[in-house]
Amino acid sequence: MTIQDYATYIAGLPRVLVGAAALFRDAEGRVLLVEPNYREGWALPGGTVESDEGETPRQGARRETVEEIGLDVELGPLLAVSWVPPGPLRPRPPLVAYLYDGGVLGTEQLKSIRLQEAELLSWRLVAPEDLAEYLPGELGRRVAAALDVLADGTGPAELENGYRVG
Repeated sequence: MTIQDYATYIAGLPRVLVGAAALFRDAEGRVLLVEPNYREGWALPGGTVESDEGETPRQGARRETVEEIGLDVELGPLLAVSWVPPGPLRPRPPLVAYLYDGGVLGTEQLKSIRLQEAELLSWRLVAPEDLAEYLPGELGRRVAAALDVLADGTGPAELENGYRVG
């Protein structure tokens, strides 16, 4: 196989997006959510991994956290990884979504949050029992699985569209 043949082969392979986020909590166990301005609903601090730049999912989650909420926090262990198929409402390639433990934020860290106004409208802390109201669907299931991993000490959770597998 020539270099050109190999390049053509690689160019023809399916594309998969890679996303990464951080799960931050406060001392009461509430989860930090952000409200994007470019779509409806709530999310976690995070975004697309810049793999073309050589960025890893962990690095992407940390970079996105700094960009979106102004906190530069060393992330803890991987809590969950989910294969998310394309959705009918948001056409895109499949997504592999990594979720890392952002840890428990203290009062001073919470006070120092500065939103990236180009992308975010607001942030809030939400009790685990209220998360389904803010995070329906796959993301809500992913966060619930991550909270289970934190509670029982096992992990990370392997998910397909937010449902545990394996």
